[in-house]
Amino acid sequence: MCIRDRYQRRVREGTRSMKLWHCASARSFRCLWTLEELGVREQCEVMTMPFPPRVFYRDYLKRNVLGTIPYFEDGDKVKMTESCAIPQYLVHKFAPTPLAVTPDEPEYGEYLNWIGHADATLTFPQTVVLRYTKQEPGRADEAAEDYGKWYLARLRMLDNALADGRKFLVANRFTVADICIAYALWLGTTLDLDAGYKPQTRAYMDRMTARPSWATCMEAQEESEEKFEATLDAYNERKQAERQAKAKL
Repeated sequence: MCIRDRYQRRVREGTRSMKLWHCASARSFRCLWTLEELGVREQCEVMTMPFPPRVFYRDYLKRNVLGTIPYFEDGDKVKMTESCAIPQYLVHKFAPTPLAVTPDEPEYGEYLNWIGHADATLTFPQTVVLRYTKQEPGRADEAAEDYGKWYLARLRMLDNALADGRKFLVANRFTVADICIAYALWLGTTLDLDAGYKPQTRAYMDRMTARPSWATCMEAQEESEEKFEATLDAYNERKQAERQAKAKL
């Protein structure tokens, strides 16, 4: 069986057990985008919940005790919570794929470093800005401002790398490293942090988010969100009925 045939067989048979718990445009978008680029998104059940789910869908905590997004399952044994680890799992599951850089390639170490850099260095300060500008404004304005500056300062390594005119981060092709980093840059635009982007960094973000898969995922999450809203309405009605029943006891 040739490599292409093996890959297609895994697409048909290996994804039926995959489930992704997601919130619109949250870090779980990295996972959704990877699924789309692999051509297996339709084979994964995606639940797009209101954010934060630990507030609006309390039963989610029974599945993911952290209450965080993303949460990914593949069968009974694979349970994952990290938005940059899940894409790596997926490209290994469906290997070979150009989305992954393999250990025998010279830029493998750089590839891994960009993936780790995306969440540990870039998205971390963004979450502080998100919390204290969108969710709890006025509570810690100084922290939000400071972490916004920290995020922009931590773009220095990316700015320098992109200054050489490269189209992609590594291996002269689109990889999971691009998925993880480009999402962080886009998230920065939703927090009004992009005014500090260098021209080459903004151009890179624009190239990555211009891929057809990005727009497809944006549309797909809207459809998934609408479906989950119907589920959530039924859930809330059931919970209300349970409370009423207990009150009569």
